[in-house]
Amino acid sequence: MGCLFCNIIKGEVPSTKIYENERTYAFEDINPLAPVHILVISKTHIKNIDELEESNASVMADLFLAVREVARIKGIDADGYRVIINNGAAGGQVIWHLHVHVLGGLPDLGPMLAL
Repeated sequence: MGCLFCNIIKGEVPSTKIYENERTYAFEDINPLAPVHILVISKTHIKNIDELEESNASVMADLFLAVREVARIKGIDADGYRVIINNGAAGGQVIWHLHVHVLGGLPDLGPMLAL
């Protein structure tokens, strides 16, 4: 089956698209943790932050520009939102394709980390 997110980009796995351009794709998380929970992915497969280097560093700019557009589309840009990247197993990454979570839609998203 390969990478789930690569398969979503190819249209082999369904998703609810929120935004797309030539380098990124954003879609609704299937298990939302907030009223707005969008995943933003690069169309270039990069496993995680540890695979970034000078030759592909522009992927991060692409992701964060897409995050800004997603926040505008979902109407959470004015009040604020949370941006999360889980990196590696200890960081909570479960899909091995670099992605950004955009969460919002509440007056307070709570603490950054609850132990």
